Amino acid sequence: MASSQRYFALLALFAVSLKFCYCQNETIDVAGSGTAGVTWYGEPFGAGSTGGACGYGSAVANPPLYAMVSAGGPSLFNNGKGCGTCYQVVCIGHPACSGSPITVTITDECPGGPCASEPVHIDLSGKAMGALAKPGQADQLRSAGVIRVNYKRAACLYRGTNIVFRMDAGANPYYISFVVEYENGDGDLSNVEIQPAGGSFISMQEMRSAVWKVNSGSALRGPFNIRLTSGESHKVIVAYNVIPANWKPDESYRSIVNF
Repeated sequence: MASSQRYFALLALFAVSLKFCYCQNETIDVAGSGTAGVTWYGEPFGAGSTGGACGYGSAVANPPLYAMVSAGGPSLFNNGKGCGTCYQVVCIGHPACSGSPITVTITDECPGGPCASEPVHIDLSGKAMGALAKPGQADQLRSAGVIRVNYKRAACLYRGTNIVFRMDAGANPYYISFVVEYENGDGDLSNVEIQPAGGSFISMQEMRSAVWKVNSGSALRGPFNIRLTSGESHKVIVAYNVIPANWKPDESYRSIVNF
């Protein structure tokens, strides 16, 4: 969860400069655009928090996310359904604003303070906040408190990356749960189904995050096929045999598919 570091970060002054990398850049015409308030939290060059409410863990700091991530206020986090969605953000109204867009992925929840008091609020990682600034002026932007941005829902685009399934630490044959990572396009999912060896597809339950689970009542055996339905466009793809028969908790399994 976005921690109390967020409030400290709003008051602190940091003298930093930043180089950054885009992972996603294509805009799409789906719900979500307008103006929003923006703050930041965590370390100046960091990914906000280590993991966050969506369950991505240390992946937020590593490729292809590269710490270009954000916590969303209630309207963007949307009880976890906003996890994985991407937004293009342009800083406005501050002398340090570069005016150039960045794109961030929602990986965390910002439940209080300005996040709850504004209709739309974006709580950026330290790295993403600095990326909104003119060269050499990241410290001015970070010390400005709440700034204003134009934002727009964007297509996620993780070049050269396929979807990854990271098994939950508590998963077992009777309780299968995993995080779905790096979905191109919509970024979110409306349905996830798992098919055990010799069985039919079973709908999984979303856990207010990017984690999906199924309590089977009987042991499920792999290898497993996973069928994914995207959140906005309702595209369907299947990752065949992506989780092996000898899978282990807390291990990641990379598919050969993406939207």
